[in-house]
This record gives sequence, C-alpha cells and structure tokens, in this order.
Amino acid sequence: MLDRDFLASPAIEVAPALLGALLRVDEVTVRITEVEAYLGETDPGSHAYRGPGRRNAVMFGPPGHLYTYFTYGMHVCANVVCSPLGVASAVLLRGAEVVEGLDVARVRRATSRSDEDLARGPARLCVALGISLVDGGADLDGNRVRLILPTHSAAFETGPRTGVSGPGGSSEYPWRFWMPGEPSVSPYRPATARKRGP
Repeated sequence: MLDRDFLASPAIEVAPALLGALLRVDEVTVRITEVEAYLGETDPGSHAYRGPGRRNAVMFGPPGHLYTYFTYGMHVCANVVCSPLGVASAVLLRGAEVVEGLDVARVRRATSRSDEDLARGPARLCVALGISLVDGGADLDGNRVRLILPTHSAAFETGPRTGVSGPGGSSEYPWRFWMPGEPSVSPYRPATARKRGP
C-alpha cells in the first residue's frame, strides 16, 4: 500500500526518500538512484511556476500519481506527484538501475552500451520502463504502475538540477539528489543556451 500521507509532503522532502525505491511498470522494475525536486509555483525551474494549465494539471492533483511530459520534441520524462491536492510539487525520476525485466529493457534500449546505461537519465528511464505520455496521471499504486517506497533511508548527495536554465538551475536550488557511487546516476550537465536564428 502506497503511503500517500508521506507523498503529500513537499518535493524537497520526498525526493531523497525516493532513492532506493522500486518502480515497476508491467514486467520491468527499476531501483531509483537519482531524482530532482520541483516545488511548483514558488520554483522558477518548475513547469507549474506560472500556475495551472492543461500541460501541468496532474502536478496540481492528488499525490501518488505519475506526471509525464514531452521534452526537446522527442523524449518523455516521468515525475512522482507530491504535496496535497491543489499544490503543485513533483519529483523527476532522473536515473535508476534495472533490477527486473532486464531482457525487456535491453530490447527497448538497444543502443545502450551497458546495463548500467539502460535507465541512466530521465528519458532513458522512461524508455526502459515503457512509460509514455499516455501514462500521465497513472496511479502509482495501480496494476500497471507501482511505486514501492524503501524501508530505510539511503545515503545521498545533492547539487544543482541538471539542464535547468535561469535561476532555477543555480546553486541556490541544490535539489538534485543521488546515491553516491551508483553507475546508473547520470552525469551533471548545466543548462546550455540555445542558439537563435538571425
């Protein structure tokens, strides 16, 4: 049974506690090793910074659901929705180790050079698990998607969020959390300015 009372806490409290959690989607299960916290309307790095809209509506919904979004015109990313109903807060799933369904994940991520690379990074994680935009709003205690929280706290390190531009990506927001020494943790990359045409 998923602890929704715990997930009703702010993302910066939930995020480090998700390290070591298991996320199962059908036949593939991963152990989460890297996450990022986003605090909604008070966080300039969050999709909910400018308030509710069609794209981010799930972030304002009840905790314990999956928020998915499309990025760079080609990748799906997945988040665990936190905080009480009406308050936008979510934890981006950035990296994980595949612990069950390895053969399925290898087929889905045929370009991976190693098993550690299968779910290293938020887009790869979604591909390995078979998560798509259709899974947005899925209950994390459902039949297809199930989150199993860890029984004890994991050691972790923190730092700025990866690839977030503007103030939300600065050292003032050290809301990326990862398990040290885990090969499935993605490398840190600061935001890069996109070149504009003439």
